[in-house]
Amino acid sequence: MKRIALFASGNGTNVQRIAEYFKDNPGVEISAVFTNNPNAGVLKRCAALGLTAVIFTKNDFYNSNKIVDMVKALNVDLVVLAGFLLLVPGNFIKEFKNRIINIHPALLPKYGGKGMYGHHVHEAVIKNKEKKSGITIHYVNEHYDEGQTIFQTEVTVADNETPESLAEKIHKSEYEHFPVVIEKLLSGF
Repeated sequence: MKRIALFASGNGTNVQRIAEYFKDNPGVEISAVFTNNPNAGVLKRCAALGLTAVIFTKNDFYNSNKIVDMVKALNVDLVVLAGFLLLVPGNFIKEFKNRIINIHPALLPKYGGKGMYGHHVHEAVIKNKEKKSGITIHYVNEHYDEGQTIFQTEVTVADNETPESLAEKIHKSEYEHFPVVIEKLLSGF
């Protein structure tokens, strides 16, 4: 049995897609979904999907080993950041070295770093008249969006693109590719 811990801060659409993808796979378990946001939409999704949700504080994450210990106790193979906005602290990265991945809504190294998430990314891509954007799935290190790239795929940015229409294209690409990449990584553990 391969086990995944998911981390999310927002609506949880990628969490839902991952859960649905692995629903009928007896070899993969989503052990828990962790969120730093007590008002996150992902909590409603977890309830609807029957997933265990854990709410934690920044203090729990940055100033103790509480979250590290909780995830260790789950004996997970992979930690998946699916719309998680906090920088992962060093103690967590050290404990799960090369076993934490993130998805970013742009073609890194462009449009990454602190504050570059969601609509901020799409607005910057359009403002700079980029012809392509896409998704990057990468390993997590101590810096926002600087870990080794695992997978990238592009989407075309139309001349009349809006942040909302680009977000829709990016989400579609995330839903298609993120679970598949997770499955491939799990097969290597």
